[in-house]
Amino acid sequence: QVHLVESGGGSVQVGGSLRLSCAASGFSFRSYAMSWYRQAPGKERELVARISSSGGSPSYADSVKGRFTISRDNAKNTVYLQMNSLTPEDTAVYYCRRSGTTDWGQGTQVTVSS
Repeated sequence: QVHLVESGGGSVQVGGSLRLSCAASGFSFRSYAMSWYRQAPGKERELVARISSSGGSPSYADSVKGRFTISRDNAKNTVYLQMNSLTPEDTAVYYCRRSGTTDWGQGTQVTVSS
């Protein structure tokens, strides 16, 4: 059974940083691309970042380019999202997803206040 468990969310002030983690189990982690999404109140869920199975070719939403970094450790079955220079517009529930599937984590709340 596939499990994706996010952690690392919290409340920070504008300009702060957070590092999200998503621990995966139940499938061959190194064989799949992984993605981070977010959903703000009243808005649709949006793709934030994606990373290939090998860790190369990261891609980002325009709104986070230059501030967020996606990475993965295939030995630890974990994907990360380093978030810097946070703004109130980054406030959302952040989810990881096994790319191309309906496997999602439960989400972790990120709140950025001024």
